Amino acid sequence: MSEQAWSPQTLLSLSNSYWQTSVLHTSVKLDLFTALDGQPLRAAELADKLGANRDGLERLLAALVAMKLLLKNDDGFSCTRSAAIFLSRQSPLYLGNIIQHHRQLMESWAHLDEAVISGRPVRSPYAGDDPEWRRNFLLGMFDLAMLLAPKFVGKIDLVGRRRLLDLGGGPGTWAIHFCQKNPELQATVYDLPTSRSFAEETIARFGLQERVAFSGGDFLREELTGLYDVVWLSHILHGEGPQEVRTILEQAASVLEPGGLLLIHEFVLDDDGGGPLFPTLFSLNMLLGTPAGRSYSGKEIFKMLSEAGFKDAQRLELGLPGESSVIAASA
Repeated sequence: MSEQAWSPQTLLSLSNSYWQTSVLHTSVKLDLFTALDGQPLRAAELADKLGANRDGLERLLAALVAMKLLLKNDDGFSCTRSAAIFLSRQSPLYLGNIIQHHRQLMESWAHLDEAVISGRPVRSPYAGDDPEWRRNFLLGMFDLAMLLAPKFVGKIDLVGRRRLLDLGGGPGTWAIHFCQKNPELQATVYDLPTSRSFAEETIARFGLQERVAFSGGDFLREELTGLYDVVWLSHILHGEGPQEVRTILEQAASVLEPGGLLLIHEFVLDDDGGGPLFPTLFSLNMLLGTPAGRSYSGKEIFKMLSEAGFKDAQRLELGLPGESSVIAASA
């Protein structure tokens, strides 16, 4: 692997890059892009609409223009095409929920040194009691799944499969897309009871109430029931330590019919742990917010799959963005 050539300029650019991040987070929190979507406004008009200080807002708008998220002309400020597509609530591709979740994480990242020294989290787990936190997290997972699922559910062969368990499925987006692609498939979304309203709302939005059901529970403390021929685990393992991961895999094995298919969607580390970049950073994010969660390497996941009784484990070549992978194994 070639060595990265760093300079004072590139190091300082990296050091203050969170300034741009904060501009984006603030603008999404203020719902600024929705306010400008389809109707250019002058700074004074936008300040009145948002209830913001005009001078402070003008500085924010200037930064957004420089970041090429807004356009400035004689009629005022307007969204760029990309901002309208991804940052306006009027768009079906809105990413604001996951961006607001990222904003909620920023304070804990300022205390990364404390977590590294102590080895303990510095923020509450995702499934805490804060309704806003939980809502941004669940709807953020919906945002991400809506981007990814349509692109690759068709690349996974579920022909002949009839019953899918979306374990830890949150709002149920993956189950919905698998069912849309496979007309004979029915699905159960299993997650904490606090996810029920979000999941049922999402399922109803797609008109799949007859084929996708929600079941509330805690798969680390309650025994799973029923029989399925597919279990889907999307970004679940990284939230837990190795022992809890083994429990989850054993739970999945207990409800899979012989020959059933387990699919694990995760940010997977290289076997030496030195990359890719995003899984290494995500492992630190788990240090900040969970007692034992982390990113795992493919080698570690394959070993735990074997210990849980699975066979024929392999990483599927799906060309996924964001340095995520799908690992398949048979019961």
